[in-house]
Amino acid sequence: QVQLVESGGGLVQAGDSLRLSCAASGRTFSSYVMGWFRQAPGKEREFVAAIRWSGLSRGYADSVKDRFTVPIDNAKNTVFLQMNSLKPEDTAVYYCAAGNFAGSTLYPRQRKYDYWGQGTQVTVSS
Repeated sequence: QVQLVESGGGLVQAGDSLRLSCAASGRTFSSYVMGWFRQAPGKEREFVAAIRWSGLSRGYADSVKDRFTVPIDNAKNTVFLQMNSLKPEDTAVYYCAAGNFAGSTLYPRQRKYDYWGQGTQVTVSS
């Protein structure tokens, strides 16, 4: 059974950093894309960032480019979302997702992802 378990959310102040973790289990993810999405109150879920498990390809939403990165620890089957210079508008529930597809232009497409985590809340105060 595939499981994606996010952790690391919390309450921080604007300008702070936070690292989310997504521990993946239940299958081999070597050909998968691992994505991060978020959903703010009253808004649709949106793409944040993604990485191919090989680490050779990454993609970012314009709103987080230059502030967020997606490190990966293959040995621990864990993907991270390193968030720096956080802003109040980054407040959302953050989800980890996994999908087996090709093409970096498809990273933002939620339907390409087969597995989803339960989400972790990130709140950024001003």
